[in-house]
Amino acid sequence: MSTPISTTVSTKTHTIAALTHGEYLVEPTGTKTSPLLVGFHGYGETAHEHLAELKTVPGIERWTLCAIQGLNPFYKRSTGEVVRSWMTKENRELAIEDNIRYVASVIAEVRRAYGADERLVFSGFSQGVAMTWRAAVRCGFPCHGVLALAGDVPAEVPEWSGGSLPPTLLARGLKDPWYSEAKMEADLAALRSLDTEVSTCEFDDGHVWHDDYRQAAGKFLAEIAA
Repeated sequence: MSTPISTTVSTKTHTIAALTHGEYLVEPTGTKTSPLLVGFHGYGETAHEHLAELKTVPGIERWTLCAIQGLNPFYKRSTGEVVRSWMTKENRELAIEDNIRYVASVIAEVRRAYGADERLVFSGFSQGVAMTWRAAVRCGFPCHGVLALAGDVPAEVPEWSGGSLPPTLLARGLKDPWYSEAKMEADLAALRSLDTEVSTCEFDDGHVWHDDYRQAAGKFLAEIAA
């Protein structure tokens, strides 16, 4: 009687670059001397939502606005609406590089098509804050400011920064269960260790945009646009 031969097959996982298309929204000022504000929405949101929020900031009409859509679509179970995220923990490093290249391409195209000047600020809400920071230090364009609402600084950003980060407005709701006071304090310590010029805004609400933040963001942007 013959004995079955036992074989062991080793499965190997590989990755390969693939072309995909992203979407971004632009609201120009009609002049080629306006600064550029680039925004990143939160998890389960869209670029349309982020652009709508940016447009509520006082003095925003002086800025060319660009809201970039995350590359990862999924259906919101409650409504069936297609929403986006920026990345998951799977293939994290590759996703970061893909996103950074994507953002750099968008900025180059917006400047080519609409003629915004060299002043550049990044804005992020929730999960979009991580993209804001990564873009600020790695996209290849000098960044003049960061608006960070309800999201923390990725651990790799201080290391990538080269010892310098742009002026920053760091904001959170006092009732925010995700971006806690402890996380904000840790971010402030990390930013100040790099001598970053940081202002803060805390408001009496949760994980949301708030009028107090809009006013603080308007003041922050006005100083850059002056």
